[in-house]
Amino acid sequence: MANRRLAVRIFLAATGVAMLVFSTGSLAYAQSFRQGVSAFNRHDYPSASRNFIPLAERGNPAAQTYLGFMFETGRGVPQNYTEAAMWYRRAAEQGDSLGQYSLGLLYDRGAGVPLDIVEASKWLNLSTAAAPRRAREARARIRDAVTTKMTRGEIAQARVRALEWAPAREH
Repeated sequence: MANRRLAVRIFLAATGVAMLVFSTGSLAYAQSFRQGVSAFNRHDYPSASRNFIPLAERGNPAAQTYLGFMFETGRGVPQNYTEAAMWYRRAAEQGDSLGQYSLGLLYDRGAGVPLDIVEASKWLNLSTAAAPRRAREARARIRDAVTTKMTRGEIAQARVRALEWAPAREH
């Protein structure tokens, strides 16, 4: 429960960071994202999902992470861990550190994805390395807690996977 609250706090704190990370040439595209964030912050999750879904489908990693969180928690959309994992993965593969963190937590719990401690550690390592300074310490604690459940071989395997990983933009 404490990890869940921490994840929610980190997610909400990243709202401002997501706004900075988001960049596009389309004013309407940016406005739709801002409207989605505004609706999310007002707890108007159905409106937020209507704004985020088209952006996420077009490859916006911040919108994908928001949508993943909404599916994970059932806010504005039916709760669906598999759907959450898909959106988090799409954001994570593009280098979104909050998407990486969230996907790592799903792998650690086996929620929407197979339980895979090595994959969890990979994503949590990447997330911690790319985290904003305010979130880095909290993410490192979670990453380290996951690492305590691993053998040396699994730790090495996770590190190799993280080192071999490279972000890939969708569009």
